[in-house]
Amino acid sequence: MTTQTNGHNSQSTKQPIFIVLQLSGGNDFMNTVVPYSDPLYYDFRQTVGVGEDEVLHIDDRLGFHPAMAEVKSLYDSGNVAIIQGIGYPDPDRSHFRSMDIWHTAEPHDFTSEGWLGRVIRELDPEKQNVVTGVSFGSGLPRAMYLSGTPAISVTELESYGLLTSLSGARQRHALNAFTRMYVPEEFEEAQMVMQHIGRTGLDSLAAVDLLKSAPEGYTSSIEYASDPLAQSLKGIAQVHLAGLGTRIFYAQHGGYDVHGNQVQTQKKLWGQVSRAVQDFFADLKEHDAADEVVMMVFSEFGRRVRDNGNGTDHGSGGGAFLIGENVTGGLYGEYPSLKPADQVSGDMGYNNDFRGLYSTVLDDWLGLHPDPIVNGHFEQFDGMLQPLHS
Repeated sequence: MTTQTNGHNSQSTKQPIFIVLQLSGGNDFMNTVVPYSDPLYYDFRQTVGVGEDEVLHIDDRLGFHPAMAEVKSLYDSGNVAIIQGIGYPDPDRSHFRSMDIWHTAEPHDFTSEGWLGRVIRELDPEKQNVVTGVSFGSGLPRAMYLSGTPAISVTELESYGLLTSLSGARQRHALNAFTRMYVPEEFEEAQMVMQHIGRTGLDSLAAVDLLKSAPEGYTSSIEYASDPLAQSLKGIAQVHLAGLGTRIFYAQHGGYDVHGNQVQTQKKLWGQVSRAVQDFFADLKEHDAADEVVMMVFSEFGRRVRDNGNGTDHGSGGGAFLIGENVTGGLYGEYPSLKPADQVSGDMGYNNDFRGLYSTVLDDWLGLHPDPIVNGHFEQFDGMLQPLHS
């Protein structure tokens, strides 16, 4: 087993890096990219609607939520693609099932294989690097799970190495206990994941030794916020800049299930995301590493078109973002119609299959054949991503 351990600045060639930022709970796309020119928006959003004088105007139809000033700045620089009306056939309003569909790229059948697990296998078929895929957050996301393919989950990078102070048996026990925290025993996947941990336990321990060294040589003028998302993105920057060869990163931000108190909650959440994303890319740019990274931001579904008086309920027809210097910014796809006749059981319809977005990233950014990874052939977004030039 070999791993890449040279520092970032000494790498002779740059490789494309892909980061997924998951907004857990169902982000309200209608209040994220606001159709402020459509009077139906204000008819349906009488209590949680964002006023035209508040939105950060994209054009004469749409505008960002007012808490997204930093994302708006990145958009104005041409580095944010907005994918409107993204979803999948026969939308499911269950958090667990809808997120499972996004994680496995399989809307109809159940599978244990995560789409990013397949990506990691393609990028590192000989399993030469135990940190090809690294997730920051509480537990390994299903998207990164693939039996026999190592993917590492980190809560806090600075404390991750504390596991190395335990004996081998106690280390494995700690990893098993960690697994139980995010895979309830009653799910069939529990035993499968436990077996996966057993097979890759030694890889996990080797990854601990690698990752705990990442912050040691890291310096930056960027002062990240103290919230968990900002610290996760700081950790991703540290690992990437340490030159460990990680190609796939994952981060999560929760709290988007805004059945109530939506106005205050969404302002806080998008304020955190917007600042953290801007700080992250500013950090990479300071280290001449921003052109290597593309970030995808997604949520499992959107919200209902009509508010419930203090928030919004589970819906569909959401939106996603791609962010990075090699992203051709702008609006992609059509904003779903708010007309009652065009709604799908009270939700916005979807205009773009999420697997088309995955396919675009795989083909144009990572250089991988997308069809076997996303379980089919889907229309891609032409010109959205420019290839990385070393």
